[in-house]
Amino acid sequence: MMKATVDPSIADFIQSLPKTETHLHIEGAVPWELLQETFPGEFESIPEAWAPDFQYKSFTQFEDEVLSYAYRYYTSPERYHESAKRVFQSHLDQNVRYVETSFHLGILERIGGAGPDIVDAIKSAVPEGLEVRLFMGMLRNHYQGDLIPLMDEIHTWEGLDGIDMHGHETIPWAAWAGDLWQRVREAGKFTKSHAGEFEGAKDVNTALDLLGTRRIQHGLGAAYDKATFQRLLDEEIALDMCPVSNVKLRSVENVKKHPIREFFDAGVTVTVSTDDPTVFGNDLVHEYDLLMSHLNFTKKEVIQVARNGFQVALVEDSTRHAWLSELDQIELTL
Repeated sequence: MMKATVDPSIADFIQSLPKTETHLHIEGAVPWELLQETFPGEFESIPEAWAPDFQYKSFTQFEDEVLSYAYRYYTSPERYHESAKRVFQSHLDQNVRYVETSFHLGILERIGGAGPDIVDAIKSAVPEGLEVRLFMGMLRNHYQGDLIPLMDEIHTWEGLDGIDMHGHETIPWAAWAGDLWQRVREAGKFTKSHAGEFEGAKDVNTALDLLGTRRIQHGLGAAYDKATFQRLLDEEIALDMCPVSNVKLRSVENVKKHPIREFFDAGVTVTVSTDDPTVFGNDLVHEYDLLMSHLNFTKKEVIQVARNGFQVALVEDSTRHAWLSELDQIELTL
């Protein structure tokens, strides 16, 4: 069992590109070697899910797999720091310049303590040469009980750059989410949401209407409804997509049926990221290779996907333009 291999010439080209990671769950990215070091004698065999042709039977099976690692490892801010330090270094090693990652409210609820401590732990792990923006992720039914006062103060947390909606799309949307997303934006933070990974275009539209966000994580369902597809174009909505994840979770039947090609050709802003690399066995080189080897993206088109990541990045324009200039210079050599 091993990760998919990439043609060396393609891998070298992808490696040369400055890149972004705009859809990453820190709990789903804990490095495998860190699990082995933390729990000696365990985690000796790599996951079955790392096999290139593996597909989860259900989202629940996938979620159970993620949590089996996350609940074991993430028990303190210090462990978030150590994991994030290694995750971010792996991004630098892949020539990634900008990362958006999220940590999950459900883990914070489980381990207790103050959310800002986890924010500080992750942010203090950011190495020189990498820009990181940190989001709090939550479920559509999280606003209840003892979590309400905590969630009502999220907008005041220094160091937290925004919020994201995670989890099962079968959980009904509720009005509290729209209120919270608006409050967070009014505090100067950014908002986005998972939607349309499994539940279709209606789910994408609800996320846009209820939450008022302009960034959708996944969003595959929009490809199958003309009005929603057009809405992405008209309202300049960006999709942070994860092709390997979508195939392994059966959001699409196989990689050749992934709609990222259709979105890209129509002018929708699409980015590519790894989602939960610990449970998918992927990295950004594999994600970009998938575009080239299975969806006929040319080198120039792959460069444009990389550009899209920098276009949506939450950075000063001067920083953005410097990164884009690097990509321009690479394109000139083709």
